[in-house]
Amino acid sequence: MPDLLIELFSEEIPARLQGRACEDLKKRITDGLVEAGLTYAGAAAFSTPRRLTLTVQGLLAESPTTKEERKGPRVDAPEKAIEGFLRGAGVSRDDLDVRDEKKGQVYFATITKPGRAASGIVAEVLEDTIRNFPWAKSMRWGAGSLRWVRPLHSILCILTDDAGEANVVPMDVDGIASSDMTEGHRFMGNGRFSVTSFDDYRSKLKAAHVMLDTSERAEAIWQEASNLAFAQGLEIVDDKGLLAEVAGLVEWPVPLIGNIDDEFLGLPPEVLQTSMKEHQKFFSVRNPKTERIEKFITVANRTTADNGATILAGNQKVLAARLADAKFFWENDIRVAEAGGQPWLDSLDNVTFHNKLGSQGERVARIAALARELAPVVGADADLAEAAAKWAKADLSSEMVYEFPELQGLMGRYYAAPAGHGAEVADAAQDHYSPLGPSDDVPSAPVSVAVALADKLDTLTGFWAIDEKPTGSKDPFALRRAALGVIRLVLENDLRLGLKENSAQAAQVLLKLAEWQAALLGAKAEQKTATGEEADAAAKRVHDLAHQVEAATALVASLPADLLSFFHDRLKVYLRDQGIRHDVIDACLAMPGNDDLTLLVKRAGALSDFLKTDDGENLLQGYKRANNILSQAEEKDGVEYSYGADLKYTEAEEEKALFNALTAAEGTIATAMKAEDFAGAMVGMAALRAPIDAFFEAVQINTDNDIVRRNRLNMLNQIRQICLQAADLTKIEG
Repeated sequence: MPDLLIELFSEEIPARLQGRACEDLKKRITDGLVEAGLTYAGAAAFSTPRRLTLTVQGLLAESPTTKEERKGPRVDAPEKAIEGFLRGAGVSRDDLDVRDEKKGQVYFATITKPGRAASGIVAEVLEDTIRNFPWAKSMRWGAGSLRWVRPLHSILCILTDDAGEANVVPMDVDGIASSDMTEGHRFMGNGRFSVTSFDDYRSKLKAAHVMLDTSERAEAIWQEASNLAFAQGLEIVDDKGLLAEVAGLVEWPVPLIGNIDDEFLGLPPEVLQTSMKEHQKFFSVRNPKTERIEKFITVANRTTADNGATILAGNQKVLAARLADAKFFWENDIRVAEAGGQPWLDSLDNVTFHNKLGSQGERVARIAALARELAPVVGADADLAEAAAKWAKADLSSEMVYEFPELQGLMGRYYAAPAGHGAEVADAAQDHYSPLGPSDDVPSAPVSVAVALADKLDTLTGFWAIDEKPTGSKDPFALRRAALGVIRLVLENDLRLGLKENSAQAAQVLLKLAEWQAALLGAKAEQKTATGEEADAAAKRVHDLAHQVEAATALVASLPADLLSFFHDRLKVYLRDQGIRHDVIDACLAMPGNDDLTLLVKRAGALSDFLKTDDGENLLQGYKRANNILSQAEEKDGVEYSYGADLKYTEAEEEKALFNALTAAEGTIATAMKAEDFAGAMVGMAALRAPIDAFFEAVQINTDNDIVRRNRLNMLNQIRQICLQAADLTKIEG
């Protein structure tokens, strides 16, 4: 069984595209081979900046011969129909069989497809893959029609048999003929060479200064860089994303450690790290004693006679220019902050958040108003929460954030103290964006929590107001992430927050601000005596705001329920990841107070744990049996059996025992539910398991005595009502 080796050699492939390209090459080739009848034992794909490589082991030498039986028309069908069948099946009339069927005699054709050599199949599949490769971006060069991410130079494609003999798979793609030749490193290689197998290919590349495996290059970079930093008593700032990117930029990584000029060491470490990463792809090297970033590590793509001195000198020169810009931004921003930062706040009025939701300044006003409303709920000072919300977006106007948008929030924290704000406001500026993802830390400081909740609730209510909701996989405004952020803020801070009420508050804030804006601009429009164009622009703005007011007014009534449903959908995903079944969540969502997420999750957790026990599972079956019998009887009799059972109409001992157990459990469970002790309520329900089992074992519900039957049905209703205090068990599966 031969092994297949493919290499597509080109100009430099962008690092961000290499991982996906490996997966696509492997999938498209292996899927094509299997579809053509060639199975294989294993496959692996690799990438470097200049090549995509695929090895397939244990490939069949040829596809098997197959036979397909195809049913045709009846024997007495029109001649044209029979001829069409013959053409489609590729057979003659003499090759047809006639068989008796219910509706008469029918033609059948047996189509034999002989096996094909692997070489021909591989050539077809590879050419199709190359011509239709799903690059995110591709280019054309020369006079051909072939598109590739960068100009494609050569195609290596060989099949190596069990004896070790390699045969080139002949093919030609726009003048690029396949061969068994490749080449090593662009600068340190020794020209082109031939290979006979994957092992031979890999070892010869290594000798030609090419590490084929991306993970091997990343490991080599990290190990050598760590050693360089450790030798000087320093440590590398961990950055897995940068490591993966740099590993895709070099074929023979050579880490070098360089110096940062003293004049830049006073910059915030995050500014140094971001500038070096974004502009130069440098790793930051930190002093563990001072937490300052003092040096950098760059990764060259070759060894040099001067051990990288020339490379470092050039990199340090470019870095100094970049950091000089960062220092200029920092010093300018500090001057603005020390003056109170008002120019930043004023400029937010000229930055559009969304054309239907106004400017960033208008949004900040909404968030500040809502943060003040939320402050008592989260235990924060209302004045401090409002001040923090007003400052939270100020750094969006700073020069540093304009250059490095990823530093938003962080720079607001740095600039807060020079602007005269305390630590709580500074922390809120950085933390109010969190959590950004499922693994992100959740703010716990009350002021930060108030501003973070206000920010996310304003986002959600605003986009709901203009009907920009997520659809399918599309969520351009990250509303799912915002909803999950609210959920985690509430749950991980154990907040008792009614989402309906607070969503309505957010909507009211949106409405009040829109009304105020419309009134203000309307007054300005009336007083306008300037040119007609200016008056028309003001009138249009008033008209637009009128629609915004109308939308916000409707929102106040409809948003809470609609948005709550969206929160519930995100909560289901969140809880499923924690092992709570969807039907358990549905059973708890059906209960009152389902907009209190903390209460809802406590109920779902207790119910989930209870249903995992034998008592829980058996009680659920008893409840379902009671509910089914009762529902059928109520439908048949046209009445509700909800008046309660009477002990004097009980007959069997099991019946009396259940009556007493229900009476005791009713009070126990009601008390526990009032105290929100869901675990205690489940313990009370567990006590019903044995008497309910015994009751159904010994008692016939539909007895001939109507009084006894009604009493027993009323007892079943008691079972239903007691169990439904905890959750809607009808929604539990099984």
